[in-house]
Amino acid sequence: MNHFDRRSFLATAGAAALAGTAHAQQSASGVEVELNKAFDDIFDQNLDHSPEQVSSLGLDKGARAAAKSKLHDGSLAAVEQRKQETAANLARLRKIDRKALTGMAAVDYDCVIYNLEAADEGNRRFAYPTGNSPYVLSQISGAYQQIPDFLDSQHTIATKADCEAYVARLSEFARLMDQEVERVRHDVGLGVVPPDFCIASALSQMKTLHAPADRSTLVSSVADRAKAKGIDGDWRGEATKVYEQQVLPALDRQMALMEGLKGRATHEAGVWRLPDGAAYYALALRIRTTTTMSPAEVHRLGLDVTEDLNARANVLFKKLGMTQGSVAERYRALFKDPKYLYPNTDEGKAKEVADLNALVQDMQARLPAYFGALPKTPLEIRRIPPATEQGASTHYTSGSLDGTRPGIYWLNLRDTAEAPFWDMPTTTFHEGIPGHHLQNTLQRQADLPLIRKVGGFGAYGEGWAVYSEQLAQEMGFYKDHPEWELGYIHDALLRSGRLVTDTGLHVLKWSRERASQALADIDGDPITLAQQEIERYCVTPGQACSYMVGKVTILRLREKTKAALGPRFDIRQFHDAVLLSGSMPLTVLEGRVDAFIAAQKA
Repeated sequence: MNHFDRRSFLATAGAAALAGTAHAQQSASGVEVELNKAFDDIFDQNLDHSPEQVSSLGLDKGARAAAKSKLHDGSLAAVEQRKQETAANLARLRKIDRKALTGMAAVDYDCVIYNLEAADEGNRRFAYPTGNSPYVLSQISGAYQQIPDFLDSQHTIATKADCEAYVARLSEFARLMDQEVERVRHDVGLGVVPPDFCIASALSQMKTLHAPADRSTLVSSVADRAKAKGIDGDWRGEATKVYEQQVLPALDRQMALMEGLKGRATHEAGVWRLPDGAAYYALALRIRTTTTMSPAEVHRLGLDVTEDLNARANVLFKKLGMTQGSVAERYRALFKDPKYLYPNTDEGKAKEVADLNALVQDMQARLPAYFGALPKTPLEIRRIPPATEQGASTHYTSGSLDGTRPGIYWLNLRDTAEAPFWDMPTTTFHEGIPGHHLQNTLQRQADLPLIRKVGGFGAYGEGWAVYSEQLAQEMGFYKDHPEWELGYIHDALLRSGRLVTDTGLHVLKWSRERASQALADIDGDPITLAQQEIERYCVTPGQACSYMVGKVTILRLREKTKAALGPRFDIRQFHDAVLLSGSMPLTVLEGRVDAFIAAQKA
């Protein structure tokens, strides 16, 4: 999955993240000039609000150098200000004559209006957050979750000024945590409290973060990197002072707040119990899938896709001589098969990374037969550092805009028993190429203005990555490896299971326990792993549905294009049509594919 650098930006800047394309090189009409000016202003406005995004994009220099010492304003007043700006930006775009726009300019307008209208609808209807989660603090939401990793991986250290900015950001981190306390208290007054198990998990992770300064990565990150660069100064001492005097007290206040919420929390898992909860989930599902599918339609799709995948898994298991038990039971047995496990040592983990790198090189060689445009920014596979691997998940982070920083597929190898090789090729294709790395890099290489290069929609991005897993099968990667294809089917079952359980939790009022068992019965994961997944869905309603809905939509559009073009269909041209126009809502992608078909027929 895409990590913090993209996901956090979507909450504030996603609505802005679609600007014009090649029309910028043409003599743009007055209306297009007006549209592009609006996009530029909105983008700048959102960068002003997100110093974190400024750093992630490598723009924290020159005119925006001051951003490197700051973090975003998380106060109630700032939240209200951004709501008002969203309404004003929407009103500004509505004044632009949509009928006067053609080609990509019209597509861009539709994308921006889609996002702004959805955000504004949520802002007007709900007094609690409608971004990633209804909960400011949970086991996966909050500055305590995001900022330590951000400071370590996105805040670059090359000069003394960078070290000073890092220490300043530690102070900002404390300020931000206190602002979150203010917002949580506001939302609790409305009756918005996370489930009891989410509070317990959040407290557990906060306690882990609450380490002595000599064992905190918040201190060691700047100290170790400054030392490696030969930068003078007692940066361990400087960071320790702010950490002990500001960060830890602010973290104490958050922990006290969460402890106090235990008595108000219930065990009910879904957002149906929140104020206007049914409408909240309906909006979340629409925003996350960028479709008009109802919860009932999403649930049914999950059941249907699961049935099809089970049939294929059964065939593959028979090839391995595994015929007894359900598909889920056979997956559990496959996970324990020692012949697919690497030694749980540093040497074993290094060998697994090396083998996956070889797989990436093989995929790289096959790309030209399936894609016209190819990524120029390199991809690296790195092991998540042991210091942070317990709370981190396998993910991808984009390279820098100028291509000097590679895209990185971060692999969690805390225990090689969790990463048997049969399940790793499909993960590698999803996170790397032809998945997230290829899609993100081509978007940034495309003839798109900056505002468009860095934006995205989850259903498009995750849908493409899951589509890539099936594409690898079609490219012949699993031909002689039924166990690798079983890995692909396993991960696909996880995504179909998400459709079933996310709607189960938030509409059918399933408990965490029922949903966890349902997911484990679909994909064969241990119940502990399934429960961890389900707890994520509890605090990010609808997000889990974006993956499979996106894949199914792209496949449907591919079949539609094949049927329309017949022998003229070229998969390279289809992929370029989907990728080089940038990320967009699936409803808008349908129109882009229709335009591609019409152009090919002309």
